[in-house]
Amino acid sequence: MTDSGGARGAPPCLALDIGATKVEAAIVLADGSLTRRDRFNVADHATNLLESIVTLARRVCGKDRFDVVGVGCAGPMTRGGESVSPLNILFWREFPLRQSLCDALGGDVYVDGDARALALAEGAFGAAREVTSYLSMVVSTGVGGGIVLNGRLLDGESGNAGHIGHLTVVANGALCSCGAYGCLEAEASGWAIEGRTGRPASEADQATRLRTGELVGRAVGMLSSVLDFRHSYVAGSVALGYGDDFFAAANKAARVTAMMSYSHDIEILPSQLGADGPLLGAALVGWRGAA
Repeated sequence: MTDSGGARGAPPCLALDIGATKVEAAIVLADGSLTRRDRFNVADHATNLLESIVTLARRVCGKDRFDVVGVGCAGPMTRGGESVSPLNILFWREFPLRQSLCDALGGDVYVDGDARALALAEGAFGAAREVTSYLSMVVSTGVGGGIVLNGRLLDGESGNAGHIGHLTVVANGALCSCGAYGCLEAEASGWAIEGRTGRPASEADQATRLRTGELVGRAVGMLSSVLDFRHSYVAGSVALGYGDDFFAAANKAARVTAMMSYSHDIEILPSQLGADGPLLGAALVGWRGAA
């Protein structure tokens, strides 16, 4: 299968989505159906996060054994998730995630970035099923992305390709958790919006919602001209919560930024994956690794 294709004939996969806010687990079948789903909030398990993840995984598995375990985790990380240092999980720095899960769960464990995993899911089960080159991104607590070109997920030198949240969109802007200033994540993420306005991102006024869309569009437009794709699919509570106004502002800004003839008709559209997207992506990480 291509990275953006489906998963016909794949075995059931134990899928784990590890983010800054929640950890979720499910058994995912090749047709994209999910069973035995469960989750917990990271804030409630900060002192024993790995143990809680293992307990969650065992609860979801029950008495069954699954030979393929797919994991989407916040990054950055070394290739294959051998060492993860999520910017928004401060107590994990160079944490040996893949080996730790192998030791606890057995089977073959495959790890990739959570937003990169979502890009796989968008191609296999979402809005990009007929598209071979696209950007998939999340605008939520943080901002992340994955890039599929010619049917293949772009990995990069260390396996971290796609971190669109760390494109500079505001000169001398807010300090980002990565250490740079003016990153998209530092200006348009949920935590950035709350920090700037003093209110949760969900309560942002119209001007903030339009600004967020404009900044996302600016980043997508720049990237589309560099990498030659014409479709971007956006998930996440901020983007989807802001709705039509966000997407209108994003598309307008992207088309002003992407002025090359091959990128000027860039489209920024809502993801079609819904709440299942992160777990579908994690399963696809597992199937991709085991192929």
